Amino acid sequence: MKNIILKSTILCAVSILFIACQPKKEEPIAIDKEQIKNEIQAIENKMAEMFNDRNVNAALYYDENAVSFSQNKPPIKGRFDIEKSIKEDLAGFPKGYQIAFVVNEIFPSSDGIQVVEIGNYRVSDSTSTALYTGNYIAVFEKIEGKYLCVRDMSASDRRLESIEEAEKEKK
Repeated sequence: MKNIILKSTILCAVSILFIACQPKKEEPIAIDKEQIKNEIQAIENKMAEMFNDRNVNAALYYDENAVSFSQNKPPIKGRFDIEKSIKEDLAGFPKGYQIAFVVNEIFPSSDGIQVVEIGNYRVSDSTSTALYTGNYIAVFEKIEGKYLCVRDMSASDRRLESIEEAEKEKK
């Protein structure tokens, strides 16, 4: 009888350990794509506001180790250099010109920590007449509860000839 009780106890203990040691099946994290898209759009709206005020603070948009890719430029590495480049570009941005960014699509990671954004921008004159448009892709990472851009790339729809003509007119 003692032998049966001992065997039953050992069998129960092994069964409990076996069940307890099974890896837990993690429930997928429910992410709200619409909420993330709205959050990214708010970030883009703030960036447009800074562009339009000619007062860019890259720390509100870029991670300190971000890399930005633009047309006709080598990659710009680091928040400080990105901000410097934006300010140099804005120095040649005619008074009254405004920019607006629109989030078209987002592709969040399964946990919502990283987000790939595809968007477009529009530059208008002081009468809101569209002058040119462009497209961009940005990769955001949630750092300390806030999305920051870690990589971005943009391309203007303007022909190179029209850019060169605008440069000549400035001189």
